[in-house]
Amino acid sequence: MQTAFITGASRGIGRAIAKKLAEDGFRVIVNYYASEKEAKNLINELNNTYSIECVALQGDVSNRVQVEAMFQQAGGVDVLVNNAGIAQQKLFTDLTERDWDRMFDINVKGMFHCCQYALPYMIHQKRGKIINISSMWGQVGASCEVHYSAAKAAVIGLTKALAKELGPSGIQVNCVAPGVIQTDMNASLDVETIKELKEETPLGAIGTPEDVANAVRFLAGEQSDFITGQVFGVNGGLII
Repeated sequence: MQTAFITGASRGIGRAIAKKLAEDGFRVIVNYYASEKEAKNLINELNNTYSIECVALQGDVSNRVQVEAMFQQAGGVDVLVNNAGIAQQKLFTDLTERDWDRMFDINVKGMFHCCQYALPYMIHQKRGKIINISSMWGQVGASCEVHYSAAKAAVIGLTKALAKELGPSGIQVNCVAPGVIQTDMNASLDVETIKELKEETPLGAIGTPEDVANAVRFLAGEQSDFITGQVFGVNGGLII
């Protein structure tokens, strides 16, 4: 049985990914930072539904010591999904150094830590898959979210460069860039804004966590074995 390690998996997109991969027979490691109740409820649901041994591991992905401890507990990881992330809306001129550092610590440095601790096993096995969650704003930029856009653009750069480096080791590295998705992160959007976004989207809808999870599911499976270094947009055509 293969193991999938998903960061930020207690809610939203991460939770949907955990369910899809468990359904596909993966032993799922659910990482969470603060949402302990949600993480444990998810683990109970996965174990009861699929009769597999999934576990929840608490840890801050920006803290290297905590990441090391989580991977020691997890054992070998076949699929790493770097999903943990934060967002913040703020004028660029109002950003503090702390705002900037926190955004990059969680959204970029966290991936750096997790990739480094997942790779020894993958390299030894000569196979593995790393799937990084970026954002369409990492592709086109968003006003009042400069630090978020910059961090998500860094995720895309990391994905492409790491794919080149790890290809000879049989490891695929890809990226999923969601558009506007129905999650807690976008819960602050008012009805009028949601309506406008739907009208601007060729498919006329807001995405769901399951839409993103389906893309990750594909990239985690053997059907994607000849795909690496790519950015998969899950945005309903909002950016083309």
